[in-house]
Amino acid sequence: MKLTIHGYSTALFATWYFIEELGILFDAGDGLVSGLMGKCGKIKKVFISHADRDHLTGLLQYNQLFSHIGPTIYYPKGSQSFPFLEAFTKKFDPHIQGTFWGPIDKRQIIPVKEKISVESLENEHVYTTEGIIKSLSYKVWETKKKLKTEFLGMSSEAIKKIKEEKGEPFLMEEQKNNLLSYSGDTPVADYARFDGTKVLIHEATFLTKEETQTKNDKNRHSSLEEVFEMVANCNIEQLILGHFSSRYYQEEIDNKIKELIAFYKIKIPVYRMPIGKISKAILDGKPIN
Repeated sequence: MKLTIHGYSTALFATWYFIEELGILFDAGDGLVSGLMGKCGKIKKVFISHADRDHLTGLLQYNQLFSHIGPTIYYPKGSQSFPFLEAFTKKFDPHIQGTFWGPIDKRQIIPVKEKISVESLENEHVYTTEGIIKSLSYKVWETKKKLKTEFLGMSSEAIKKIKEEKGEPFLMEEQKNNLLSYSGDTPVADYARFDGTKVLIHEATFLTKEETQTKNDKNRHSSLEEVFEMVANCNIEQLILGHFSSRYYQEEIDNKIKELIAFYKIKIPVYRMPIGKISKAILDGKPIN
């Protein structure tokens, strides 16, 4: 399936990614509505990764202009910022109705459209007590039905007869494809988490692993070095890197990416989000390698 992805992602300032064909928005940082304008009307499901302001402040304008469409805003169930934000928007714009706010847990499956669903995954960005979910990553799944192996090669007449006698479920099995994964803000903690995804959107706030070593009361992030080490050990078809810190010059980021691509012998297309700029149709653009 072709995916048209638009986005903006600069650490501390704003992050959002819109997958046009699926009507899905991941995170909703500042500049969402001014960046997408009328395309916001295609957004049906919003999945917020966590409550850092650079990932949610675009919700106010989006909700004010597009609540009549009836979108659903999903958020980590342990984050109390979202019930407060929902209550505030209802008082601030009392005439605006239609938006549904939905808390979700880890490993929830949210149907998006026919054959498409989104799965929520707990990540390690926010330090919390056990059982409290405040930060999520997401995986987009496409589910298709295919004929079971034992029936391949049979005539259509024979298959039709079996279907009439035992029903379609007896003949078919589900085939799930991980179309896209979105890390949200998170350290690299589990190489298997995104293994097998066709498109991975992953944060890379820092350039080196050393820079990620922060105090225990700080939220945790990934570095380019860690992300590329993970990708080198996974089966991923395309990579989009974002959420870079503005402490770096763009040339500095690009040089580090090229260095790591060469070091790990990365063969897949690698795209990177520019500092302070919106990227339209990211996968239609030229990869950095």
